[in-house]
Amino acid sequence: MNRQQSARKNDAEIRGVPRRGGGEARAPTVVPFDFRRLDLIPNSQLGAIRLLYENFARNFAASLSAYLRTYLAVTLVSVEQLSYAQFLEGRASPTCLACLGLQPYEGIAILELDPNMTFPILEFLLGGKGKNSGALRRKITEIERNLIDGLLCIVLRDLKEAWEAITTINFTVESFETDPLLLQVPDPGKAYVATGIEVRIGEAAGMLNLAIPSLLIKMMRSNFSHHASGRKSRSTEADQARILSLVRLSSLELDVRLRGPTLRLDDLLRLECGDVLPFDFPVRKPLDGLVNGNLKFCGQVVSVGNKRAFLVEDSPAGAIQPV
Repeated sequence: MNRQQSARKNDAEIRGVPRRGGGEARAPTVVPFDFRRLDLIPNSQLGAIRLLYENFARNFAASLSAYLRTYLAVTLVSVEQLSYAQFLEGRASPTCLACLGLQPYEGIAILELDPNMTFPILEFLLGGKGKNSGALRRKITEIERNLIDGLLCIVLRDLKEAWEAITTINFTVESFETDPLLLQVPDPGKAYVATGIEVRIGEAAGMLNLAIPSLLIKMMRSNFSHHASGRKSRSTEADQARILSLVRLSSLELDVRLRGPTLRLDDLLRLECGDVLPFDFPVRKPLDGLVNGNLKFCGQVVSVGNKRAFLVEDSPAGAIQPV
């Protein structure tokens, strides 16, 4: 009976039927389900993407530093899922926006080079000191555009190398705009994985922003899983090689022992001068070769010229195997 009353009460709340002793209950808000919702990618995969772009940031810092012949810092700031409209919010105008092809995959990625980043770089390339030029808000000239193309080549090359761990993507510039509203995107309603990377050159600091369709990255889920498992195995092998390189030059103690019969402590204390202790050890019995006190080899003592040596004949069962 109680179960039936509870069911009727829940049904009344959903339908907005007045409850006893109170006003009408509000029906819950119903909204259409969006199958393109922004939670297409699980947090675990976003973490793998973050590691990918951290590698890109390190490589891009080295490449751009060599290109400009100056010290700079490149830092990954954020990795999040946004709609295209949200990605465009707050974008400066004019700015440098490029539509990137993702061959052999379908879809378009968006790359933005913030003016606070591009103008200091252009100043360096034109022989300046690269001071903070963030106050400049103008379109780039044709000469500056040619210099930007060289910068884009470096960005796309390092992006391709970073993604090689997951899959091969050939990033190509399909179109270039300075006004975000003029950028042609096939489906602006799709979700994107937006990455923000800060580039700091002297006193100037700007952003490199990249947006890749979430659906494309979701299709590569198995690639990310294989990369994670493969990275662990490669890391383990690298650790083993590093440890081996460190211990190769280590000093070890090698002892060759003739193991005879045991002796009680009270018998040892009663020993006097003239007592004889029989070893009772056959001449042909192999001797024990110990490495740092651990049984490692069995063999015989032999003569090499005027010296004595230990001839390794076998590794006893249970001995520590060589690395």
